[in-house]
Amino acid sequence: TKRALAARQSLDNQPRTKRITEKDRELPVTTSARTEMSRFWAAGSSDSDSDDSSSAASSSDDSSRGGGGGGNRWAALSDSESSEDEVREVKSGKQRAMETFQMHIKNLRQHMKDRDYYAIQTEFDLLSKAMVKAKQHLATGVPRPLVRILVDLEDYNSERLKDKEQFKKLSARQGRALNKMKLTLKKHNKAFKVVMDAYRANPVISDDEGSDSSSDDKSSDSSSSSSSSSSDSDSSSDSDDDKDSDDDDDDSDDWGSDSDSSSSSEDEGGLSELKGRARWLKKTTEIIKKKDPEDIKKRQQRRAQLKQEQEAAKAAAAITATKSILPEDTLTPTILNRKVQELAGQRGRRGKDNRQLLRELEALYRLSVKFGPRVEIPIVMHVVAAQFGLQRTMDDYMDTSVWKACALYLQRITEVLEDGYKLAPETIDEGGPALMAANMGKDKMAAAANAADGAMAAVAADEKLVNPHTGEPETQDEREERLRLEKEETLTEEEKKTIRVVGSLSLHLTRLEEEYTKSLLKVSHHSADYVTRLRDESMLVELLTQFQTYFEKEGMISEAVSLAQLRIEHMYYRHDHIAKQVDKAALFAKQYGEMSMLHPALTSPSTDVDTSGDLDYTKVHPAIYGGQPSVDETDLSTDYTGTISNLSTFVYKNGTEAAKTRAIICQICHHAIHDRFLDARDLLLMSHLQDNIYSCGDVTTMILFNRMMVNLGMCAFRKGRIHDAHQCLSEICSGRVRELLAQGVSAGRFNEKTADQEKAEKRRQVPYHQHINLDLLEACHLISAMLLEVPNMAALVDDSGNTRRNRIVSRTFRKFLDQYSHQVFTGPPEQTRDYVMRASKALMSGDWKTCVDLVSKLDVWNLVPGDGAADQIGEMLTEKIKVEGLRTYLFAFSAQYDSLSLSQLCGMFDMSKNEVHSVVSKMMINRELYASWDQPTETIVLRKVEPTSLQVMALQYAEKAAALVEANERLLDAQNGNYGYDGDRDGDRRRFDGPSHYRGGGQDRRDGGYNRRDNRPGRDNRPGRDNRSGRDNRSGR
Repeated sequence: TKRALAARQSLDNQPRTKRITEKDRELPVTTSARTEMSRFWAAGSSDSDSDDSSSAASSSDDSSRGGGGGGNRWAALSDSESSEDEVREVKSGKQRAMETFQMHIKNLRQHMKDRDYYAIQTEFDLLSKAMVKAKQHLATGVPRPLVRILVDLEDYNSERLKDKEQFKKLSARQGRALNKMKLTLKKHNKAFKVVMDAYRANPVISDDEGSDSSSDDKSSDSSSSSSSSSSDSDSSSDSDDDKDSDDDDDDSDDWGSDSDSSSSSEDEGGLSELKGRARWLKKTTEIIKKKDPEDIKKRQQRRAQLKQEQEAAKAAAAITATKSILPEDTLTPTILNRKVQELAGQRGRRGKDNRQLLRELEALYRLSVKFGPRVEIPIVMHVVAAQFGLQRTMDDYMDTSVWKACALYLQRITEVLEDGYKLAPETIDEGGPALMAANMGKDKMAAAANAADGAMAAVAADEKLVNPHTGEPETQDEREERLRLEKEETLTEEEKKTIRVVGSLSLHLTRLEEEYTKSLLKVSHHSADYVTRLRDESMLVELLTQFQTYFEKEGMISEAVSLAQLRIEHMYYRHDHIAKQVDKAALFAKQYGEMSMLHPALTSPSTDVDTSGDLDYTKVHPAIYGGQPSVDETDLSTDYTGTISNLSTFVYKNGTEAAKTRAIICQICHHAIHDRFLDARDLLLMSHLQDNIYSCGDVTTMILFNRMMVNLGMCAFRKGRIHDAHQCLSEICSGRVRELLAQGVSAGRFNEKTADQEKAEKRRQVPYHQHINLDLLEACHLISAMLLEVPNMAALVDDSGNTRRNRIVSRTFRKFLDQYSHQVFTGPPEQTRDYVMRASKALMSGDWKTCVDLVSKLDVWNLVPGDGAADQIGEMLTEKIKVEGLRTYLFAFSAQYDSLSLSQLCGMFDMSKNEVHSVVSKMMINRELYASWDQPTETIVLRKVEPTSLQVMALQYAEKAAALVEANERLLDAQNGNYGYDGDRDGDRRRFDGPSHYRGGGQDRRDGGYNRRDNRPGRDNRPGRDNRSGRDNRSGR
């Protein structure tokens, strides 16, 4: 019934009246029928309001007096409709919330008059819950009565707590409630601090808040409506300072109700007072114009402009505040140090602006320059510490401007250290000025406590300071400065060169390097800012070099080792060709500044200008005659290999185990980048890193090991050592390469990492300029696998045409080849993998020229650093493909021939006789090809060997036993947690669980690799032999 009433309420009054009138004309309704209708509506309204029930009762009395005859039909209808309208009143959620607030505010003010603190606390809890429920309505603006009650409660609570005498007389429950109310208000009012401050600046007290609590609802409603105009005018003035207020609510009443609801309520109230025919007369409606959007936009712009002006004024005041506090004419080092200690003690406190603190410390630093390094350097250390304190979380990084300023401050310290000074940790001196000032402060406090007039006694105690040398009175600042000078006079020359500072230089440098790395991870690598940021690396390395030299000179070996390790990690990944260009650009920027800031005459070519004659400045710019700016390359240190070798040796002698591990990995990687494969391999085997890397417990070190193995494999590929390259790359390239190299985060469907694990993995990422190109890596891996696997696949078929089981060289390559072969439509190759798969198909069919054209002309070879590196790789691949093409041809078609001519093979594969003779002889020695040479005729005589039935059964037995042993090894490895069993089905032999997720490549003992058992000199490590069993892979031969 209530839903029906609410639905009918939404209809307009005048059309409803017309419908009722027309219905009355067509179907006359008797008085008794109308009486029943009136009783029905009265019964529905009696549950909601007592006034409605009384009106319903009066209407029923009138109907009973009228009987069943004519009666006053319009009066009866008017009464019933009025009660019906009162029942049909529909309120919005915002209006109901505001009424709830008004009720709680009224109760709170009554309890405040009664001083019932427990009731105040209970009522405020209800109000806060109501505010939480109505937070969507409060988002558009907080009503001023609600702000007013919050302000009044704070003031009321503070006043009651100050009255200690009355507080002692309270009961236990009331006292606890008053104390709890203080904490509750402090926590609750944080979200409303802005609007409360705006209200305190311009308070407005309306009539309803100042009226007596005993007044009835009608009077309170009228007072609130009358106060709406005054609050509206004030809200428009406060809206500039209050960011939470809304422009649409400026002209509304305090509770934010809209004009439509208020006008409709007034209409209903007016109709309920009319009787009889007057109710149906047409009345005028008040039209409220909407605000102009242009005015709203102008007001918003004005508020934003005022806010910017206030922030600029605040920043300017912060910059000039220190100078006004510490005037330069009376400034002494003692006053300066005391101010610095005061600011340093404010670091980390709640509510303290760290940027404001940094600005004040920088201002003090500028004032301290004239007092010399002994005063300047301690302040510099405080400034550097404050700069590192600007970052709130681990993921925040230091701005570029702040980072450069911090580097310049540290550079200033190096300049002071070069002058013969040294740093030492600050200690508390019992006879120093600080302790003297503390003792004097205690004397003054004691004098103030013992005297009747404490303030005057404290002043008198301050005036009693007398200079013992002159007998004249002195202030506390003068005494501290005198004591400082007297103490410095007693210092020796060595002590004068020692500067006491707070903090650790090595930790500051380590933090500076971390902030630099984080900034590279946060800045987009596609922007020019990233390239500009890379120039700062030379500044960082130079700082590390200078401080490492200082630490070595002072005998601080542990700090020197940490800085040497940082230098290695910022130098090992750069090729000499690239490193020279980067250092040259950094030196140019240091001498001449940014290239964009130079005059166009310096950067444009000047070939059309004759610079040999007289200088005619009326025609050309004078800068053209000076030529383009350049730097002297002799100033650059180009022996990067020797530098890294010396740093690594220093770490090996004095560093920790973790530092030694990282240093040797970086050195191996540097050798591999410069194609020194034998040096890198020997260093790897001697260090036994492949055995100990999984027990180091550091994920970043494991990632560094993976990157080293990848670089080593690519180095072996460039040197033409295909088997070694495949052994190094096979394990890394079989799975998620991006994660193993820290060059990206996987976002697969079955990713079960938590948010903390994802954040930790993002922090371990490598900057973009250190990334290894994945296309180049895939090309090296797949091509090396192709050159090993294609001849191996061709050898699977014996002379009788039967396919036998053989050891798989690369499961990843076979998986990709099967996918490429089963494609319904094979279009032109687009990716690197497609080129390699198509080249593999051509090589298997004997078309080695097509294979060479597809593989040797890939665009990724241009990414290899070095002069002519792409051409060298193309020539190497051509020779390797010819050899493997010949071996594949002999494996596949030797059963079809009785003899082969040497000259024919030379013509088919464009090889010399010596090269063909060497390849065929090797196959004969390794029992891969059953044939012999006929020297006079230069032919190869082939022999057909058929295995007996006993040999076939023995081979089958051996293969099944080998499969069983391999399955047992995989199961044992899965239980030990090294790598998984189920990864072999798709070419991935690792299980990415726990620390083994970052397993390095190339150390699979079952598949050969770099271990002492299978790679000792003299052992046969060729792809055609199984090094475990020593048996011939071509078992049927």
